[in-house]
Amino acid sequence: MTTRRRAGPAGGVSFQIEGPSATRAIVVHVERRSRHKAAATSERNAETRLAEAVGLAQAIDLEIAATIIAPLAAARPATLLGSGKVDEVAGLAKEKEAELVVVNAQLSPIQQRNLEKAWETKVLDRTGLILEIFGRRASTREGILQVELAHLQYQKSRLVRSWTHLERQRGGFGFLGGPGESQLEADRRLIEERIARIEKQLESVVKTRALHRKGRARVPYPVVAFVGYTNAGKSTLFNRLSGAAVLAKDLLFATLDPTMRVIDLPHGRKVILSDTVGFISDLPTTLIAAFRATLEEVLEADVILHVRDVSHAETEAQAADVSRVLAELGLGEDRLSRIIEVWNKLDLLDAETRAARLAQAARKEACVLLSAVTGEGIGRLLAVIEARLGAGDTIYEVYLDAGDGKGQAWLHRRGEVLARKNFADGRIRFNVRLTADVAGQAAARFGKMMRKASTPTRTAAE
Repeated sequence: MTTRRRAGPAGGVSFQIEGPSATRAIVVHVERRSRHKAAATSERNAETRLAEAVGLAQAIDLEIAATIIAPLAAARPATLLGSGKVDEVAGLAKEKEAELVVVNAQLSPIQQRNLEKAWETKVLDRTGLILEIFGRRASTREGILQVELAHLQYQKSRLVRSWTHLERQRGGFGFLGGPGESQLEADRRLIEERIARIEKQLESVVKTRALHRKGRARVPYPVVAFVGYTNAGKSTLFNRLSGAAVLAKDLLFATLDPTMRVIDLPHGRKVILSDTVGFISDLPTTLIAAFRATLEEVLEADVILHVRDVSHAETEAQAADVSRVLAELGLGEDRLSRIIEVWNKLDLLDAETRAARLAQAARKEACVLLSAVTGEGIGRLLAVIEARLGAGDTIYEVYLDAGDGKGQAWLHRRGEVLARKNFADGRIRFNVRLTADVAGQAAARFGKMMRKASTPTRTAAE
């Protein structure tokens, strides 16, 4: 009553939860043992990786009946796990009346099929579980297409386990036709055709995003993009800065579809905030490829906020995972200067850890410790963003008549007014910071009334 299989695209199989009670599931974390002691010290803690897998399972409303850590010295081609552990999980599944076993590892189609037979339950590996979550979270047309593409690419290799009638043949055309194509071949062909159609549709998405980026360049508003491990608090921080109502819950992958908002920084500069999907360790390559069009927004951003949950025991490992994904997307060394580390969840730290983190952040060049929930540290973050965006700007002196309201409004709207001085003859001198492209527009508008400032001015008024 609680679960059933339903036909997916091209006759494949997808997992569905239904009925008043949640599906009972067992979560198995496969802990690969390293032969090298030095390498083992850098590996994540098995308990925290199991907890993350449980969080993923709970994100699709599974009822966790039991959890187990399965140490693995050498992978078995047929089942990944050794026979003893396979039997142990089979007994546990029967005892707990589990309908599903989630294996926190990548399974081959053969391994998945063999484990389903051995445990007499449905089996989801890490990739399949993440795809299930993404399928639920996607709400825009682009997000739905991206998830479907990744799902079809994943499903294509698993058609062998989706049918019990693979030997069935469809007859050929005419009376003398041959045996025709098998059901498996037909399903694979249908999936390949659907993949081709989706890829073509997503090509137009890439072009549309490129046009949007060109349009924003003409505005011009710099883009500040959020990246980070899933559940690091990106959407909470996004909401704090923008006042938007983006879904921000204590869930893995709570945000999937990208969201953008325009905000004003304290000195008047407008920026576009861009929230993106969270990263995770062992993120399937098919998902990275499918979401490349969306994540390209990060590569083009003027500032990248790497939001980290510093209350998490494995914040360093999570940061390394994010860096690996960014490198895979093409963020080179020349663009690393755009990154500002945002150490979030300050409110969850005890006094001793808080003091240590504050001292550690102070030693880093571009690092802000804050709490997106309480708002502590937000002012410093905005100041750091402004300083980063203004690093290549120039400060000018612009002299206007007191009655030139339009000119004054133009300076406030297009630049960052740092100081103002009124003279006895009625003129007003503005010290204003301008980007290179806006400076050209200002020169055309104000002419001889504008010149470079001899010394930078940081005060709000003289």
